[in-house]
Amino acid sequence: MSVIISPSLLSADFLDLRKEIERLNSIDDLWLHLDIMDSHFVPNLTFGEPVLNKLQTITKHKLDAHFMVTNPEFFADSFKKVGLHNFTFHWEAIIHHDRFISYLKNIYPSVGISLNPSTPLSSVPDYIWGKVDLVLLMSVNPGFGGQSFIPEIVDKVIALDEIRHKNKFSFQIQVDGGVTDQNAGYLIQSGANNLVAGSYIFSEPNKDYQSRINKIR
Repeated sequence: MSVIISPSLLSADFLDLRKEIERLNSIDDLWLHLDIMDSHFVPNLTFGEPVLNKLQTITKHKLDAHFMVTNPEFFADSFKKVGLHNFTFHWEAIIHHDRFISYLKNIYPSVGISLNPSTPLSSVPDYIWGKVDLVLLMSVNPGFGGQSFIPEIVDKVIALDEIRHKNKFSFQIQVDGGVTDQNAGYLIQSGANNLVAGSYIFSEPNKDYQSRINKIR
């Protein structure tokens, strides 16, 4: 299976968003990564349901939503109709994790959990790993684009990959934050198979996003 690259639209040109999406439509094995922030769980505030309703009409790729919000239960219902493929919520924002995962499974094709850099894998009970489709390991502190990659996250990827193989789980390991061609190889070798990249891709001066994605992959 090819490594999925998930361009983070938080770094795209919002004044030219249609063309940005169209530039990505011809590239294979992509998800569109959508950072949904509420200015409570993280200090930033980004796009919501009206924007995604428009995006789903012009993209050929799966929509991958990362909810950095204090009340993901609310968003689970309000985003039902925007065509999301994957719904990822933060482990730190929920109390009844297994119940919420089961609820999401009835709505979305893929359900993920996200862990902040300082949240250890040991905080997640073993049985939860078998219930999710994706685990997002943050390699920066969530809330803003353009941050530097935290190198210790590579060890976290290795440990999570060992959990996956030992128990024959099938979840994807996604890494988000400061991903470039300088660290992507280490992440893929360590077990990551879904890489989120924003600034690195969208800062390509000639808008040749294919070349940046190829370098990451």
